[in-house]
Amino acid sequence: MELGFHLAQLTFDSGPAQLAPTLARVAHDAEDGGITRLTVMDHFWQISAYGPPERDMLEAYTLLGFLAANTSKVLLHTMVTGVVYREPGVLAKAVSTLDVLSGGRAGLGIGAAWNEEEALGLGIPFPPIAERFERLEEALQIVLQMWSDSEEPYQGRHYRLGRTLSVPQPISQPRPYLVIGGVGERKTLRMVAQYADASNWFANADFPHLIDVLKGHCDAVGRDFDTIEKTAQGRIDESTTRDALLAELERLRAYDVRAVYFSSPLSDPHRAVELLTSVTGEVAEW
Repeated sequence: MELGFHLAQLTFDSGPAQLAPTLARVAHDAEDGGITRLTVMDHFWQISAYGPPERDMLEAYTLLGFLAANTSKVLLHTMVTGVVYREPGVLAKAVSTLDVLSGGRAGLGIGAAWNEEEALGLGIPFPPIAERFERLEEALQIVLQMWSDSEEPYQGRHYRLGRTLSVPQPISQPRPYLVIGGVGERKTLRMVAQYADASNWFANADFPHLIDVLKGHCDAVGRDFDTIEKTAQGRIDESTTRDALLAELERLRAYDVRAVYFSSPLSDPHRAVELLTSVTGEVAEW
């Protein structure tokens, strides 16, 4: 099992002027301690699970580039990009750029988006949910085409690209890691089966049921279920102990969860990283 640290809370005790050195130290300590994945939210305002919208938040792909420059081994991606936040061709190019400059360590986390208040506040179109799911599937097709040898036009209902050229191509093989976030049984998990390397669910989700649903979609599209990683999102707060952390990981291990990404509301991120790195050696053998 692998452990990831999800940078969701960016209002630190040291203040905005120290965000860069604080994040650099967090990235170094996480990587040196055996954490294998670093992820960031793709939000422009803080979300309510971590505080009011006025709290600190950084643009995701700029932040991932900074983290890439301060690490050498960890996988880097969003958890997850809202499909309406960027045109798919630009998104594919951003991830390709991150992949090339990080030495093949970029991934793409993507979903149908949910934060209407944030989108409308910044003038980002936010269509109804049915259309967002249509856009999500088209975006997945566009991204995968741009990470291939094809430069052919793409004609969808919502997106039309005249030439899907992307040079240089990603250096990850066969392409950057692709994870879809969400537990929607009819659309999201079907797209996981059809397009993605991994599905990401909250740690308190109904894993047995979701696994059965995902297996059904894999059967329907002819996909080997075992080729899809099951990943989860957990949380570390003031009361989390090492024993409790290990117990949670043991529980998720029973569902063959490959990686768990932990976020924390703590204003000192080093405390969460220290707790995670205290168990990396043990869980790496699972």
